[in-house]
Amino acid sequence: MSPRAGSTGPQSPAPATLAFVESPVQLLNVLEWAHVHALRTAAEPSGPPGPEVEGGRPRPGGGLTLVVLSPTDPMTRGQLRRMAELARDEGYEVRWEEARGGATAPFHTVGGLAPLLRRAERIVMGDPFSRYVQLLLTITRARDLVVVDDGTATMEFVSQLAKGERLVRWHRRGGRPGARDLVFAPVSARARRRLTPGVGRRVEVFSAMPITETPEGVTITANDFSWTRSRFGPPRLTKGADLVGTSLVETGVVDPDRYLEAVQGLARTYGATRYFAHRRESPDKLHRLAVETGLEIVRPDLPLELIARRGPIGRTILSFPSTVVHTLPLALVGTEVKVAVCDIDPAWLTENASPRAQGFLSGVTGTARDVHRLSAVSTAT
Repeated sequence: MSPRAGSTGPQSPAPATLAFVESPVQLLNVLEWAHVHALRTAAEPSGPPGPEVEGGRPRPGGGLTLVVLSPTDPMTRGQLRRMAELARDEGYEVRWEEARGGATAPFHTVGGLAPLLRRAERIVMGDPFSRYVQLLLTITRARDLVVVDDGTATMEFVSQLAKGERLVRWHRRGGRPGARDLVFAPVSARARRRLTPGVGRRVEVFSAMPITETPEGVTITANDFSWTRSRFGPPRLTKGADLVGTSLVETGVVDPDRYLEAVQGLARTYGATRYFAHRRESPDKLHRLAVETGLEIVRPDLPLELIARRGPIGRTILSFPSTVVHTLPLALVGTEVKVAVCDIDPAWLTENASPRAQGFLSGVTGTARDVHRLSAVSTAT
């Protein structure tokens, strides 16, 4: 049964902080931010304690309401349900909104959230590129805005904000704006202005990613996955290697046949036995991978950072350029797990890939800390 739209747990008519998430990783990073924020608030030497603090110590759930703008993808919804359970266990209020459940769903969602948006003191968001989030930003009066990681897209968001560019996902750059893009352009432009620090407006980016271009006035806070490490693990390690999947085929960046050959090469070279699927990988592609590589396909019910921390996990984790090459070393600090990243060969890219794809993916790999860098696996027959 799908979660009922609306809130669960104690009711808060005017939450101090309203967080919007559309993916399991975004929800995880809101929990990480809330953990750090509560500890930081408790340690402040002066001023009255906020709703996050009780008796000088962090109070679970204080002042934060999580709003899940649920997507339609079944695997993503399943992971979001599990993450919502963890958030409730931490004492947070969770509202599950069927934001894409039909033509009238956006109107009901926005209308229902408008009163909370107007009263919230702080807005936390996981995807500033999301049209839904951009629309909600035009309603809120909050002067404190926080962007938490939505994977490697955070690097691109910060770079675009620093340069004053319009907000466009990296794998879509180079293409001509469609009709919907043009219609939505005024909303997107207004959201970008709201995300630019100004008088009486604070903007924070909470990230585990390497950020080299910091927009003027933006506060950067490091995410070291302290909440994850405090709640899970250390994991039991297996002798073999595990391989992490990517959705680069689904986003039209990498050719599917070349990707399959690369996975086969990695599995054969490093003795990988399990393939942890990305939540957006298609069932047909995963079936083909299982048949042609012999790998056990694992469809995680939680973000990989939590799966790896709980274990069991291989002593070596193999990945293509993706968020996990930055986050897994942080989540697994103090363990004996080695994270290795395989470069994307330019020959693997599709003819429709963005002109910036190779440079961006190389940057993701090159800026990763505490990982072993592998050369691109040959796919020549």
